[in-house]
Amino acid sequence: MNKLQVLLFALFIGFVSISSAQEKKKIKIEYAGKLTIDEENYPGAKVLTRDDTQQVHIEHSGSNMWCDKAIHYGKENFIEAYGNVILRQGDTINMTSKYIEYSGITELAFASGDVVLTDPNSTISSDTLYMDRLKQQAFYKNGGTVVKDSSGTITSKIGRYYMDIKKYQFVEDVVLVSDSTTIKSNFFDFYSDTGYAYLFGPSTITTEDSKTYCEKGFYDTENKIGYAVKKAKIDYDNRIIEGDSLYFDNNISFASATNNITVTDTINKSIIKGHYAEMFKEKDSVFITKRALAITIQENDSIYLHADKILVTGKPDNRIINANYNAKIFKSDLSGKADSIHTSQKTGITKLINIPRFSSGDKFSSARKPIMWNLENQMTGDTIHLISNSETEKIDSLLVFNNAFIISQDTISKTGYNQINGMRLVGFFNDENQLRQVDITKNAQSIFYARNDKQELIGIDKAKSGSISILFADGDIDEYTRFNQVDGDMYPESKYPEKEKFLKGFDWREEERPLSVEDLFKDDPPLELPTIKGLEDYVPQDAFFDEEMMQRIKLAGPLYKYDKTLRNQENLLLFKNEFSNSKWVKNGIKVSKKNSILSPNRKKNTYNIIGTGNSDGHILQIVDRTLGVFKFSIWLKGKGTTRIRFQEQGKDYTNYKTLDISLTNDWKQYSITTSKANDGNKLRCVISNIQKNDDFYLWGAELIELKKN
Repeated sequence: MNKLQVLLFALFIGFVSISSAQEKKKIKIEYAGKLTIDEENYPGAKVLTRDDTQQVHIEHSGSNMWCDKAIHYGKENFIEAYGNVILRQGDTINMTSKYIEYSGITELAFASGDVVLTDPNSTISSDTLYMDRLKQQAFYKNGGTVVKDSSGTITSKIGRYYMDIKKYQFVEDVVLVSDSTTIKSNFFDFYSDTGYAYLFGPSTITTEDSKTYCEKGFYDTENKIGYAVKKAKIDYDNRIIEGDSLYFDNNISFASATNNITVTDTINKSIIKGHYAEMFKEKDSVFITKRALAITIQENDSIYLHADKILVTGKPDNRIINANYNAKIFKSDLSGKADSIHTSQKTGITKLINIPRFSSGDKFSSARKPIMWNLENQMTGDTIHLISNSETEKIDSLLVFNNAFIISQDTISKTGYNQINGMRLVGFFNDENQLRQVDITKNAQSIFYARNDKQELIGIDKAKSGSISILFADGDIDEYTRFNQVDGDMYPESKYPEKEKFLKGFDWREEERPLSVEDLFKDDPPLELPTIKGLEDYVPQDAFFDEEMMQRIKLAGPLYKYDKTLRNQENLLLFKNEFSNSKWVKNGIKVSKKNSILSPNRKKNTYNIIGTGNSDGHILQIVDRTLGVFKFSIWLKGKGTTRIRFQEQGKDYTNYKTLDISLTNDWKQYSITTSKANDGNKLRCVISNIQKNDDFYLWGAELIELKKN
């Protein structure tokens, strides 16, 4: 086919398209009380008014309209309706307003003045509303309200209703208010038949008991349940729960969290971390597992508690922490380990115990007794109680019940061990949380490496007594007193029997001692976190006034008015998505589709921009406008920094408006608005400050002239 044939074919297709559009079904006047001709005010039109019996009745392609007065342009297939206007489509859509413009060619209606559109599921109210019968969509852009009885009332600046799928898309200042819940968001998708809401961008869900924040989330407004991802956080008055993924049921004030969880107790200054958690507000309980860690924040030295599972229960003034299975505790001057550790924040008592097991082969519960370390001292027993003063944050005392055993390595020889055992141990701490005094009662036995002032070994002292009291200084034995001694003697090290160097039950476990917070996890199996799935990224709505609609409007002719802002929707930028086109001036960048990704609406591939490093790269388009108010917007995603700006073309390249941007891995639309005086120079829209290794994608460049109505 040669060029002439192609041209003729294109003209033929265009002629057929225009002809078919113009041959659409004509608007039909079903009833009018009075018909007049007013060529001076309404040239080429018929003026129709109601009578005392009924309104003017108009029909077109299955839709019916009633009004008090109508201006009918028969040739243009266009009508204006005034006064108590009703537009009804089938049995489901009903719209009332003070005024409607409607074209039989475009099948687009514009309503203004107390507009109310209802269907079986919801009601839209706005001062102005567009309804596209071809696409079955309604749209407002200057504020509106949607009411759904069971879900509440939704207000937003911009709203769009897809009638066929019962879906709303709200944008900017979105607020849903129901009897018990308030939702605020920037982007909000809502299905009126199910009450399902999808939130995107900074969003909050507020109830009487909680406040949930996320930047991507779902909420069932009927059943009051939902989940949140991306910077998700729930505030339950005195507890804040954060995680990669949060599920919540506002009926029972329950929440569960998955991956990278932090639960903050704002009253008791404690934090719990892990990778799976459940929280019941009414029961004042938090359960957490997978690298569970409880942190009691203190001014000088926080306490860390780790176990396979941690359960926190009780009111704020009486929190109880239960750390079960392979539990460990650490602070800079004290650490411990047990099968289970229980802490009461009210009483200040921390209990280290072994949980009875049904399996007789459980070596941990039978042999590896609860253990604590303070400075150079290791203490074990069947059960250990650590008593603290919750007000002063000081450790007060230590109790070891049954089979108490305290060991410290001789600081000089490093081969001998000072040892004491007995039935019960009571220890007291000084103001520096150092063990100062230890009393062991009932059947006390001891082995001490005695040294003189020069730290020379005098001998090894072994004895039995009813009880022993020991004073420590900087972790070393300073002095000791035996009561009701049964026997004992001091031996030179050379004459001390090797087999007598250890008391029965001796078990030096220094290799188990946590020396840091990281050490608490060294025995844990490798952690494998589940992949969070569920919500897709936000898909921005295509423009309501898209190219296809604007073409329909042009076919309707100059008479087709709607409100004046409709005529201001033309994008002044050419090739808004084709950034390789020469209309876009480029410098210091590489533009390609080699590594392209899907556009924000997931329909097409986007262009990739990479800074080459030759200079501050930029891409721009010059617009033949010298005067006016303009809005420039574009979607961006990637890494690095850039800026968008309005700039004068030529002369001194004045910058009218600039927005600096730190790019993210999510599509985001950026926009700036400026007023340009008539300086005789054209306007240009610039994406600039593109440096070497900046790597991003762009989509939907748009420049709109904001003309006054």
